[in-house]
Amino acid sequence: MNRKTVVQKHNPSIHQIEPLSPLSLGNSEFGFSVDFTGLQTFPQLYETPLGTQSNWAWHYSRGKDLYNERDIEYQLFKHYDREVPYPMKPGNQEEAYYWLRQNPHRVQLGQTSFRFLDGNQNEVGIDAITDINQELDLWSGIITSRYLVNDQEVLVKTVCDPKTDSIGVHITSSLIADGKLQIIQSFSSPDISDNSWVKATNLNWDHPDRHQTTEIDNNDHVVHLKRVMDEDSYYVRWETNGASFSQLRTHQFQLVPPSNQEQYSFVVTFYPDEEIEVSEATEMMKASEQYWGDFWEQGAFVSFEGSTDARADELERRVILSQYLTAIHSSGAIPSQETGLMYNSWFGKAHLEMHWWHSAHFPLWGRADKLTKSLQWYETILPIARKIARQQGYQGARWPKMVGIDGKQSPSPVAPGLIWQQPHPIMLAELIYRDDNAIAVLNQYKEIVYASADFMADFASWNDKEEVYVLGPPLIPAQECHRMEESKNPPYELEYWKYGLETALKWAKRLGDPQNEKWQHVVDHLKQPRDKDGVYLAHENCDRTFMEKNHDHPSMVAAFGILPGTLIDNDIMKSTLFKVKDEWQWDTAWGWDFPMCAMTAARLGEAELAIDFLLMDAVKNTHLPNGHNYQRPGLSAYLPGNGGLLIAIAMMIAGWDDHNGESYPGFPKDGKWTIQAEGFQTYI
Repeated sequence: MNRKTVVQKHNPSIHQIEPLSPLSLGNSEFGFSVDFTGLQTFPQLYETPLGTQSNWAWHYSRGKDLYNERDIEYQLFKHYDREVPYPMKPGNQEEAYYWLRQNPHRVQLGQTSFRFLDGNQNEVGIDAITDINQELDLWSGIITSRYLVNDQEVLVKTVCDPKTDSIGVHITSSLIADGKLQIIQSFSSPDISDNSWVKATNLNWDHPDRHQTTEIDNNDHVVHLKRVMDEDSYYVRWETNGASFSQLRTHQFQLVPPSNQEQYSFVVTFYPDEEIEVSEATEMMKASEQYWGDFWEQGAFVSFEGSTDARADELERRVILSQYLTAIHSSGAIPSQETGLMYNSWFGKAHLEMHWWHSAHFPLWGRADKLTKSLQWYETILPIARKIARQQGYQGARWPKMVGIDGKQSPSPVAPGLIWQQPHPIMLAELIYRDDNAIAVLNQYKEIVYASADFMADFASWNDKEEVYVLGPPLIPAQECHRMEESKNPPYELEYWKYGLETALKWAKRLGDPQNEKWQHVVDHLKQPRDKDGVYLAHENCDRTFMEKNHDHPSMVAAFGILPGTLIDNDIMKSTLFKVKDEWQWDTAWGWDFPMCAMTAARLGEAELAIDFLLMDAVKNTHLPNGHNYQRPGLSAYLPGNGGLLIAIAMMIAGWDDHNGESYPGFPKDGKWTIQAEGFQTYI
């Protein structure tokens, strides 16, 4: 199998302005998105913000300690014999509530753009630019952009350094010799512009007095800028290579290349404190070629070349691009936000219930090391998770849902009530362990696994009358449109509780630790999810699931698909899945719902239905020319959809623990699918 040929067949190629599809570069810790010029020249023409972000770059408006969790109101929810506090509503502490939701937030490090001039040295606009031809070479990680500015060709190669937060750019054009091409560096305000995350995705150019940009060094080859925002700061280094560098406005600078040549290269680097060594642009491109070549050659791979199913090429395109995008945006040292390193969604914070969707595919595709980095982060926030559990009267650690880099729980009308992120670290650790069965993995994540299980066992409540453990109320299921006070025993969460506790018991056995009797008792006595009229309900108290709650996530099907379904009746789940397919309001679903349903179909032996779900014609199952999973205006990049696709594909190719051993069990056996695959890990 010629991996390079398959990969490069799906290189994104842009021939016009694509407002939703800027191309992106990155190295898992840093991301840089570009328009058709190869830089960030016309951001106003793009609905998707053109981002420059790093995992270390965060900001606290007006200081780190302006507010804390003691400054907000908590609402009490009855949990059987006691009341549990949750930070759900602003109450009388609106300012503190919204500050904690918005802070810390990721920083837009800078906007790097071209300025093109005419013969009179006046700036030209988009009307002067024609013949757009841009391509991202996935095998090298280099974007090549060609276009004409007033009929003069511009050729730009843009690359991200694999090791540093640096962008290298090489330009070829007669505009340079004519003095008609400049590079502009601008810095926006770091503050969030609106309490609504949907309205706060764009850059904030107001209040220039809220931040400072200072030139601290300028010589023939290097310029250093210092950025200060309240108590936060970072540096920007320009390798100017003889260009003149000057300040235009308070937060805007200009680089003018030497006018005696038609080629010019520069490098811009962002760093938090200590200066780092930086390569030249040409060396950066060689390093990128090696980095991405190694990425594609290592790990699992699948090709559908030769298939006669009309959907095969599009599925292959989505699979290839999703690998590239999740490698950039979802494999860093902290869990990713939904939009990765593209731009801020939900104020730049991660949603830990989405961590599984971003990253669970990495070990399944033979790239466990790309999950290890973010799973280790749970060790740093374990004290916070223990504190949340303790404040609510529970044992163990309760992982927060919406978090910044500090791992602190954000107040929210939904987030504090979710529980399905709780078993995620257990399954993610198990997937890493299954990669090579290393005892070191068990020892490394033992505390995370055990603390997660302690909370799960304590959160389950014993029902004396039925002699079973139940979940909730209060809780909000993965299908978030249910009320805290009413939600009880959602199928996915019940099955996930059983899987998580069983896996924790396996870890104790592998390590020779004493078996936890409470964990075992909960496993043995969890209540089975309720069904009605032959289908599973969203939760026990939701009789009108398919009449009033057939929107948002159909998460009941995850209990037998994502999970082994040990509490599930196969026939009832099959009826549920077909009812979901026919009666769900798919315009309200989310990008990961389609691969979730595909996994359930595969486990049920409905391979054709699995493909139907993966490629369903639905707005939120759209994969744009750049590969990103589109959801809606303001959310044009949704990495959980890309990660979910890769999880489903791995399962459908390599199967799961108790499948019948047939090859590619999730794909139809109708003669239309030709599959070449290697290196996949069997799913649970």
